[in-house]
Amino acid sequence: MAAKDVTPWQVLGESRTPDGTAMALTRRGSEYMILADGKDLMSSRMKGSEEELATAACVRARTLESPRVLVGGLGMGFTLRAALDALPQAATVVVAELVHAVVEWNRGPLGPLAKHPLRDSRTVVELGDVMDVMKRQPSAGGFDAIMLDVDTGPSAFTQASNAGLYDNAGIALARAALRENGIVVYWSARDDRKFEHRLRYHAFDVEVVHVRARGKSGGGPRHTLFVGRT
Repeated sequence: MAAKDVTPWQVLGESRTPDGTAMALTRRGSEYMILADGKDLMSSRMKGSEEELATAACVRARTLESPRVLVGGLGMGFTLRAALDALPQAATVVVAELVHAVVEWNRGPLGPLAKHPLRDSRTVVELGDVMDVMKRQPSAGGFDAIMLDVDTGPSAFTQASNAGLYDNAGIALARAALRENGIVVYWSARDDRKFEHRLRYHAFDVEVVHVRARGKSGGGPRHTLFVGRT
């Protein structure tokens, strides 16, 4: 049996969300982890489901000449990187991040993990709530695809206000922000039948996809993607 790694975690940065949740970026060896009030929120070892999120969302947008897509939640940059890799050079990828420090961490120590997606000329950073970004879209919709990896999914624990993204008003907002034949994909740490039914109520064609945290062959916890097509 391999010896347990007892190397201490190093704190690289600390911040707070608008509602006061303590955020911390930590590192041990080559692994990075972001904590929320001392609880594991995301790890650089488990990026597979974030990449699958982008793959599912961009399946149609990647065939368009100049698609416009939205990534809600920067995290460690893995979803943003996967979207950029899937989309053409004329694409615009708007990434909305509520916590300014998370953007700075991605410009600093986290940058190399996802090959510096914030340096890509197609990336547009919007500091603030992703719901506010969606509200600013034209009535006919402004995005061909929306990827929402905010908190832990419908059962949010990091920022209480995130719950509004998953209620009826939040889902209606996402639908209005999509162009015709658009796709929205919600990342979740677990299944949620009530949320699935809520998506169907808002006239989405819904598919529930289960993916592994470390990708198709890497194992790890099972996460859920709620795919909604207009």
